Amino acid sequence: MEIALVYMVAGLSSRFGGEIKQFAKVGPNNETLIEYSLNQALPAGFTKIVFIVGNKTEEPFKEKFGNNYKGVPIFYTLQKFDEEKRDKPWGTTDALCSAKEVLDCPFVICNGDDIYGTDSFKILVEHIKKNPIELANATIGYKLKNVLPEQGKVNRGVFETNPDNTIKTLTEIFDIGKTNLKEKNLSEESLISMNICAFSPHTLNFFCEVLEKFKEENKNDRKVECLLPTELSKLIQQQKITMKLYPTNSKWLGVTNPADESKVKEQLKNKIN
Repeated sequence: MEIALVYMVAGLSSRFGGEIKQFAKVGPNNETLIEYSLNQALPAGFTKIVFIVGNKTEEPFKEKFGNNYKGVPIFYTLQKFDEEKRDKPWGTTDALCSAKEVLDCPFVICNGDDIYGTDSFKILVEHIKKNPIELANATIGYKLKNVLPEQGKVNRGVFETNPDNTIKTLTEIFDIGKTNLKEKNLSEESLISMNICAFSPHTLNFFCEVLEKFKEENKNDRKVECLLPTELSKLIQQQKITMKLYPTNSKWLGVTNPADESKVKEQLKNKIN
């Protein structure tokens, strides 16, 4: 069965310290961040890799990876935008839709600067294999206590589920910290999204329809973005799609700022799965 692994690496903010952060060497064997993630993902059984790149990331990724990684073919799709009319690309929904031509099969999409754990990829691939293609939509829920910083506040998408563990709502909650969970009506056990999802090509068609309408309605706005979590939540609430939620005990690690590199390196010394 064809199943694609899709990485979002198009963002123009994907550089810090003069380098592309996905190329930060964080693994115990000197692996880069993206290599570490790929090494976790590929044993799940993906048949192709798709890098959604931007103008500033296209050539570096092609130079580093070429056309395959450990025998799995790689495809590149470029998220474009008109710089005369826009200050930035159209957002993550636009990035995903830019890969439509190569996504003729179910796929798992995730961020290229996050580490999700081997089991997270396996869970989603097994879901795809066990269900009809139109029911391929699924995602991973991480416990809030495992993805909060020791200090400071973050925004997270919080899940509410139906009795059959399909998603009822996905709500973005802002400024979450370890000291204000109660006032946010959250607990350490709340399940939240870290942007790793399985989708069917049918669902991708919905996203492309939404994007076309969004661009027309906002054609004079130079900065507004069509964000994937927001549009996903709308499709679920409109009952156009259903999506299964699987909790995981896997460790999530992310590199947002240069200072995060040392933290990730320290934790990966224990070869987290």
